Amino acid sequence: MHTLFLRLEGPLQAWGLRARWGERDTADAPSKSGLLGLLGCALGLSREDPMLRELSDQLRLGVRVDRPGTLLRDYHTTGGGRYGDAVHSGGTRFHDQPYVGGVLSAKVSKSRIYVKINQSTGEPETDVSERYYLADASFLAALQGDNPALIERLAAALQAPAWPCFLGRKSCVPSAPIFAGTGDYPSLRAALEAGPFSPRVLAGWERAGQRPAQLRLLLEVEPGEGNRQNDNIGTPARRVFRPRYVREEWWTLPAPEPAAPAPDVPPVIDTLEG
Repeated sequence: MHTLFLRLEGPLQAWGLRARWGERDTADAPSKSGLLGLLGCALGLSREDPMLRELSDQLRLGVRVDRPGTLLRDYHTTGGGRYGDAVHSGGTRFHDQPYVGGVLSAKVSKSRIYVKINQSTGEPETDVSERYYLADASFLAALQGDNPALIERLAAALQAPAWPCFLGRKSCVPSAPIFAGTGDYPSLRAALEAGPFSPRVLAGWERAGQRPAQLRLLLEVEPGEGNRQNDNIGTPARRVFRPRYVREEWWTLPAPEPAAPAPDVPPVIDTLEG
C-alpha cells in the first residue's frame, strides 16, 4: 500500500475527541480528524471542502507512539479583568460598544451581539475552560491509500503548505518537519515498524541509557475488529464525525546492533623526548 509518513512532535499537542464547551480534552494519540485537518491546511482546503471527507474515506491511519508525553491541564479564562479606563456602568452591552470585558453570547438583536452579563454581579461575565494538552510527545503517523497520485500530492503539500500546519490546535506548533517520507508497505503495522525515528526520540533514549522494550501501535481496522471512536470526517462544515475502529497492538523493538569495535590505533611517538 502507498504510504505517507508524518512526524508529529512539538512542545504541545492536542487531539480532541470529546471537546465540549468548557472542557477541551485531548486523546493520548493523534486523531484521524485532526490529521486530516492538518492535511487540509497543507492543501489550502476550506472547512466546507468535500475533499476532506474524500480523504477520510480513501486513507487509513496508523500511529506509533514513540514518546507518549505528559498530560498538561491549562486553566483558561476569557473575558475577565479591566481594560484601560473603560468601566461597565450596568445594563445591556453589545459587541460594537467600547470593550470592558466579557464574552459574546449567542443572542442577537438587529445585527448587534449581546455581551454576556453575570446575573449576580452585574459585571461582564468571565468564561472559564479547562484545556488539556500532551507535552513533549512524539508520534509517527502512517496514512495508507490505493492512489499513488494522492500520496504524492499530499507529500508535496506537506513540504510546501498553503497554510501553517499545527498539531491539533493552532497554538500547538511542530518542532520538527512534519513530512517524514513515503513508501510502499503491505500493511500499516509493517509501515510503522519500518518508519524512521526522530533525532529527538533517539537522543532521549540515549540520555536515559536505555530504550523501551515495546512501542504502542494504533491501527485502523474494519468494524468489529477494534475499539470505536468518532474521528472519521462526516460533514466537516458542521463538525459531524463518523465512527472509525482502532486496534491497539504492541511492537517489540529488535535488539540494537552491537557497536563496532574500536580500531587499533598505533601508539603515538613523542619525537620531542630526549
